[in-house]
Amino acid sequence: MARTALVTGASSGIGREIARELDSRGFRVILTARREDRLRELADELLDSRVIVCDLSREDECQRLHEEVKGEKVTVLVNNAGFGKLGDFDKIPLEDELRMIDTNVTAVHILTKLFLQDFKAADRGYILNVASSAGLMPGGPLMATYYATKAYVTSLTSAIHEELKMAGSRVKISALCPGPVDTEFNSVANAQFGVKSISAEYCAKRAVEGMFAGKMIIVPEKTLAFVTKAAHIPPRRLILAATGKLQSDKKV
Repeated sequence: MARTALVTGASSGIGREIARELDSRGFRVILTARREDRLRELADELLDSRVIVCDLSREDECQRLHEEVKGEKVTVLVNNAGFGKLGDFDKIPLEDELRMIDTNVTAVHILTKLFLQDFKAADRGYILNVASSAGLMPGGPLMATYYATKAYVTSLTSAIHEELKMAGSRVKISALCPGPVDTEFNSVANAQFGVKSISAEYCAKRAVEGMFAGKMIIVPEKTLAFVTKAAHIPPRRLILAATGKLQSDKKV
């Protein structure tokens, strides 16, 4: 039986390219997003796939997705669905920001928890949470909510990574933190970045390589090495280990 991966936000950009990369590695890929026509188009390219149309900004849809794939023996989860908005914090419509939080944070939290429970029970599995280099920064004026959501994803993933390491688990979790990528994100966010973007295909290859290598934080661009240094990645690992020890000492 083919290994199975679930990719959210697979209708375009990084999600689509990660689906293609996993397909080339022999995975059966379950594709999910809101746009069925885009998913069907991608599915036609892949050797073995399934399409599930799903709006992950809704909690009930996250739960439904997990229930629908329970019998598929998923061993790879890619939480890619997400979007951003550019503008002054007080001027971006509240409903847009709440939908962003629901998609970028709540859906990632729910799916990570549900699939992590499954993976730990089977003692195998990989989770790739698509964050952003924004998640390594202290904040992002004019994209305040987006930066905050990606900081949440990066922090959550890092903590779970350390928990799994402490437990000696074979399950791995990683956060992908790219800089600008040439995708539809810019048009959705109404943003134009001043630095050169990498291709979604290159980002996907580096992401999948890093995920299977068990890396905690994956930054695809060599030129963004300063971001990881600025974010104090080596101290981050030390802090995680120390925090984990302190928290475990609290257990009765």
